[in-house]
Amino acid sequence: MTARFITFEGIDGSGKSTQAKRLAADLKADGIDVVLTREPGGSAGAEEIRRLLVEGDPDRWSGETELLLFTAARRDHLEKTILPALEAGKTVICDRFADSTRVYQGAARGDLRAVVDQLHALMIGREPDLTFVIDMDPSIALHRGLARASGEDRFEDLGLAFQEKLRAGFAALQSESPDRIRLIDGNDTPEVVAQTIRSVLHTTS
Repeated sequence: MTARFITFEGIDGSGKSTQAKRLAADLKADGIDVVLTREPGGSAGAEEIRRLLVEGDPDRWSGETELLLFTAARRDHLEKTILPALEAGKTVICDRFADSTRVYQGAARGDLRAVVDQLHALMIGREPDLTFVIDMDPSIALHRGLARASGEDRFEDLGLAFQEKLRAGFAALQSESPDRIRLIDGNDTPEVVAQTIRSVLHTTS
């Protein structure tokens, strides 16, 4: 498989992080040079911004402020981690990228999609080659996410209605970009979900 930029998206607690790690491990076992990273984060500067975004009171920031913080973190991540890895011929697997901002701040946190797209074009200008959206029942995913008690629960604390908006937002995004974004049923076992992802990956190589 040639070097590719692959992202995982989904609502909080959907299992996307587990699947990103699993795919990275599987590809490494196949002899592929893989960089596993995440957003917000993935570089020293972006990890500092991450704490501002995922910790604290749900009303800590407005949607507009979140958008600026996420974009700043993503720019640093792109410069320091993603682009250097791709240029070195490595496959990059990222737990969240710009699609999360399109849904979280662009739709669920306010009517900011046009601003999100403008900032992305100006500051990021890069789309993944392939995106997996892990789709789950929001009530199950929310329970799972809160049960982790990770201390990074700011978005989970916005409640079930917010998670339902996110799910609808990801589905709408998939309909906009069906060739790039693949919706994966996350309600099955992690093993079955992983097998589905590998099957899709091989058909799009």
